[in-house]
Amino acid sequence: MPFSQPTQGFRLYYERSGQGTPVVLVHGNPGDHKEYSRVVPLLGDDVEVVTPDLRGYGKSDKHLGDVGNAYSLTGQVDGVIALIDELGIRDAVLCGYDVGSFTVQTIAAKRPDLAHSLVIAPPTMGVGRRILEEKAVNAFLHAILYKTRLVEDLIDGKPDAVRAALRENLESWSPPGSPAPEALLDHLTENHSAPGAFVAGAMWFRYPEGNPITYYANETKPAPGDRFSKNVTILWPDSDALFPPEWSDTLGDYYSDYDLHMMENTGHFSPVDSPQTWAQHIRKHVQAAARQHATA
Repeated sequence: MPFSQPTQGFRLYYERSGQGTPVVLVHGNPGDHKEYSRVVPLLGDDVEVVTPDLRGYGKSDKHLGDVGNAYSLTGQVDGVIALIDELGIRDAVLCGYDVGSFTVQTIAAKRPDLAHSLVIAPPTMGVGRRILEEKAVNAFLHAILYKTRLVEDLIDGKPDAVRAALRENLESWSPPGSPAPEALLDHLTENHSAPGAFVAGAMWFRYPEGNPITYYANETKPAPGDRFSKNVTILWPDSDALFPPEWSDTLGDYYSDYDLHMMENTGHFSPVDSPQTWAQHIRKHVQAAARQHATA
């Protein structure tokens, strides 16, 4: 199995296929590279696709104990950057949703040379203190629960409890008829059931920069010249219980070069619900990158 060289003591599992313009797909929580299994075959033969598992997810390392900030947004970004550098990739189309969205946006800001452009689904910047409204807090109860010892005491290492917690997320964040619960529940239960595995996946939420409640509650609008400047397509699900479409109203305050596409009958697990839409927009960015390289 392909693993990266260790960074901060963590190896990342990844899958790599195809040749051509590089595309990096970063999954969400709870999840792993399998969330893009319906997208990758639609991208074509002229694309080099890399789908890593973040630290604590899938087949990647899940160390616990004294790991510093390894599971924070900063730590996850450092791990993916190290993998991209190891593979010799530059000027890629970076794609992600959920925790993967913040990961690829931060990679692009920290290392602009690695990103030609982005395709993301929420979270995006611009939610702000709306995250503290009652409906939002109810939707993000997992972000509160995962900060507590209840994860260790009641869920971790107990397959039935792990399955129940994952089912709650998959079903409550998906619209009726979504294939996500059936497609992912067995796989993710297996991934998260070993002792320490569920805790490792929950660690993201124990750092303020990654936990959506603490991040958004302290979010500030940038000056116009400091907005995110890479070209980005934002794919917004119309039925995402976590990120309602009306939260897209402030995107222009945070992104200077973006286009917004609403995905119909799509829930939070949008690469599973709407793989054709993801592939269509990734292909547009791949073609733009190829044209740019041809004229360089």
